[in-house]
Amino acid sequence: MKAPKRKLKVLISEEEIQKRCRELAAQINEDFAGDSVHVIGVLKGSFMFLSDLVKHLTVDVSIDFLGLSSYGTSQETSGVVRMTSDLALPIKGRNVIIVEDIIDTGLTMKYLVDNLRTRMPSDLKVCTLLSKPSNTREDVPLDYVGFTIGDEFVIGYGLDDAEFSRNIPYIGVVDFDSQD
Repeated sequence: MKAPKRKLKVLISEEEIQKRCRELAAQINEDFAGDSVHVIGVLKGSFMFLSDLVKHLTVDVSIDFLGLSSYGTSQETSGVVRMTSDLALPIKGRNVIIVEDIIDTGLTMKYLVDNLRTRMPSDLKVCTLLSKPSNTREDVPLDYVGFTIGDEFVIGYGLDDAEFSRNIPYIGVVDFDSQD
């Protein structure tokens, strides 16, 4: 299978992303000073953001991952969230920070927050690289937001286009008007 041929416009540069990762980490360090955090990455999209974010955390950190999907290989959510892989570690009594690549409709994050709350963490926060408030249908509190964007189809820095393009080091907007 070949990657879709897409023309991209840089929306958020690699430098801007790295700067924002440092700023978000500084806020988390301040909020959890003297304590530890259990960071949960939502696969697959958050892996690059999580990796760069935790490099700047000075609080004690443990890391786990889980898989959720509401998109499959489509560009639009199906509206049905399914867990593709669960946590390896218990979170009861722990300070948990969910790290996500993008909050679009909010359906996936609402599902995840509701699910994790039943596991009785001491604290539960949400950190997202990107937020699309114009698309949000579910009210999910976002504690740490990297960037607020419009209703564009974005790829790169972990975000995919039919499982491709996650390795692009910046966030790009797909220019559908100039596709081959």
